[in-house]
Amino acid sequence: MRLILFGPPGVGKGTQAKLLSAHYRIPHISTGDMLRDAAVSGSELGKKAKAVMDAGHLVSDEIMIGIIEEVLKSGKCSKGFILDGFPRTVPQAESLTEMTKKLKTPVDLVVNMEVDDKIVIGRLGKRLSCIQCGKIFNRDLDHLNDPTKCPSCGGRLVQRDDDKPETVRKRLMVYASSTAPVKEYYKRLGLLKTVDASGNVKEVQRLILSTVGKA
Repeated sequence: MRLILFGPPGVGKGTQAKLLSAHYRIPHISTGDMLRDAAVSGSELGKKAKAVMDAGHLVSDEIMIGIIEEVLKSGKCSKGFILDGFPRTVPQAESLTEMTKKLKTPVDLVVNMEVDDKIVIGRLGKRLSCIQCGKIFNRDLDHLNDPTKCPSCGGRLVQRDDDKPETVRKRLMVYASSTAPVKEYYKRLGLLKTVDASGNVKEVQRLILSTVGKA
């Protein structure tokens, strides 16, 4: 099973990807985690990505595709994968299609998770990020004993500026304008399926499993 989870920030892609990963026993490939892993790996692409991120810039499509290719070539993806956070533009989607064709690992389905903007704003208001390891938690869902301390590394948990309501509204506008063409791209390929992600975690999981099962 090779899936892409698609949707706006705060829709619950990371949460559902983890559940799907456990259900299908295939790896969840988060672009954020992947970049962090590449940066500490010491590989040539990892060094390039680290230099770009340290300078505060966005990693180029070429580097990103190269890192994804390295991950998909690895043994851990032999039975499939769940890609979360990529692609975000049509050129990225086209590059991913070419790369997965070359590796003979074509994407089976793109699950488009949709939800009302008000729900996204409310969800992101509950999100906390570790300033040390970068992991993200939810005040309600992760049942944190101490909402100021990361349960993974002990680092300080904070609400990122880009998770505050005004910033989230701007992020959603950018997402809508930049990703609409990507949805059309996958729709033309016959890979796009949309699910209502406004329910609770278990409800959304059932919808996604049902959608994947029919693909």
